[in-house]
Amino acid sequence: MTLPSVSLAASTSFEFKPPINKSRFSKTLLASALALSFMGTGFNSVQAATNTMPDAAKLAAGVEQKVIGWRRDLHQHPELSNREFRTSKIIEKHLKSLGLEVQTGVAHTGVVAILKGGKLKGGKPGPLIAIRADMDALPVTEVVDVPFASKVTDTYRDQKVGVMHACGHDTHVAMLMGVAENLVKVKDSLAGDVMFIFQPAEEGAPEGEEGGAELMLKEGLFAQRKPEQVFGMHVTSSMPSGMIGLRSGPAMASEDSFTIKVKGSQTHGSRPWNGVDPIVAAAQIITNVQTIVSRQVDITKAPAVVSFGAVNGGIRSNIIPDEVELIGTIRTFDQPMRADIKLRLAEMAELSAKTLGATATTEIHQGYPVVVNNPELVASMRPVLASVVGDKMLIEPGLITGAEDFAYYALETPGMFFFLGVTPKGTDPETAASNHSPAFYVDESALKVGVEAMTKVALTALKAQ
Repeated sequence: MTLPSVSLAASTSFEFKPPINKSRFSKTLLASALALSFMGTGFNSVQAATNTMPDAAKLAAGVEQKVIGWRRDLHQHPELSNREFRTSKIIEKHLKSLGLEVQTGVAHTGVVAILKGGKLKGGKPGPLIAIRADMDALPVTEVVDVPFASKVTDTYRDQKVGVMHACGHDTHVAMLMGVAENLVKVKDSLAGDVMFIFQPAEEGAPEGEEGGAELMLKEGLFAQRKPEQVFGMHVTSSMPSGMIGLRSGPAMASEDSFTIKVKGSQTHGSRPWNGVDPIVAAAQIITNVQTIVSRQVDITKAPAVVSFGAVNGGIRSNIIPDEVELIGTIRTFDQPMRADIKLRLAEMAELSAKTLGATATTEIHQGYPVVVNNPELVASMRPVLASVVGDKMLIEPGLITGAEDFAYYALETPGMFFFLGVTPKGTDPETAASNHSPAFYVDESALKVGVEAMTKVALTALKAQ
């Protein structure tokens, strides 16, 4: 993209541009013919459930203006990770007004609510499903010219920064608030219950803190009753407004960051033979590490990325320093490959430095796992999403090397995470400002589509009649 890069707080680096494989439009809706049953719920064909369910399109239209209003208010008042105090109050007030059981203060500022629907035939309790929206904003100064643009500033890493919903989490919150209102309206038709998860700190907790999905689960989010399925949605500028992207299996990469400390021996720049140059050793490490992906792992199995993002060392032109620090990221879609690359990285750094008389110590900071969409769940729900947007507006995007902590929920129970395009007509998604950009723009007409899609997914999952 042509926009300037933005220094982000999060370890997730979620500035993604999902590649669209135009040859993989869901023209045949093969999944509809398969009519796979949901895992653990004994559900029958999705199509049978959709014939008599409440009208999701009508429900979405009924809350559209509310959703837009909530979104604009949240956009104008963004809050950084683990600091979403105002946001959580707004969510809490709305959910309580709907008569839901509401728990606050989960993972610092998270809000969780339970909607109790009906029961299955025979009086048995129905299944529980969960729907998640993330709440936090980014340390980005907004440049979008809209009346509700953010003017908020805050302190991040001891620096004053602008704060912006540059990843669209404001839309996620607003849409889930709308979905909650819709499902409350038709709760008597639901053969099961819904857990609404409003999650803080998806972009990564501040240094020295825990947060996000991992902390919510650690605090027992699914301990008392685990949902049978969990659903999530994310807006993206890389698709036209109203288009939905859904991929089965691995969809988003795992994310691990690393720090390599290369130690040499300080000397004057005019007499390098009197010391050990860690800058040259660091350069050798950077060069050699490129062969891990290009020559040492089987990328026909799954793609991988190892990138260096920072090289820190030295202060003067004529002083060879004692130490150089290298910082980078690893992205993978396969767990064994993920572990293998970590081992190879540490070994490559150590041996490369050793050949030049230096030492290298590698520290791996484990980040988010791979987001894996449950194949059976995707096959069941693909025709549902197609019924909302049409065959040509439902695509299977390519693998996304960005990371998302929705992955933690999907490790616990079958999950499905899909994307909603928000780039307006007349703007090329290939060149539109990407998520995390200060120019990130949302076409609000897409929000109704997102509300309808998630409402219909929930209705189908709970066999609404």
